[in-house]
Amino acid sequence: MSLEILAVDDSRTMRDMIRLALEPVGFTVHTADDGVHGTEVLEDIDPDVIITDINMPRMDGFGFIDAVRDGNRHRTTPILVLTTEAAPEMKMRARSAGATGWIVKPFDPTKLVKALQMVAG
Repeated sequence: MSLEILAVDDSRTMRDMIRLALEPVGFTVHTADDGVHGTEVLEDIDPDVIITDINMPRMDGFGFIDAVRDGNRHRTTPILVLTTEAAPEMKMRARSAGATGWIVKPFDPTKLVKALQMVAG
C-alpha cells in the first residue's frame, strides 16, 4: 500500500525521522514546519493521511486540525497527532477537533507505518 503523507512538525529532526520511517516502505512524504505552512502545502496535495504535532509556532496542531476540518477538501482525511503530549485532556481536545488518532513521541517506526495503513483503510 503506497500512501501519500503530509507531516507537519516544527522540528526538522522529527520531519526527517518520519521521512526515514516512511519512504523506505514506499510512502510519499510531504512536510511542513508549522500549521500555517501545513495549510499552504495542502492547497497543492491530496494526502491519504496527515500527521501533525501539537506544540508549534504560528499555528499549533489544534488550530491546524480546525483549519483542515473547516475546509471541504480534506474534511475526511485521517489526521494522526504525533506529539510528546500524553495528557488525556489533550487527546480529548484533539479528538473533538477532528483528529483520528494519537501517537506519543518518540515513535516506533513499524507502529507508525501500521497506524497509517490502518487509518488510511
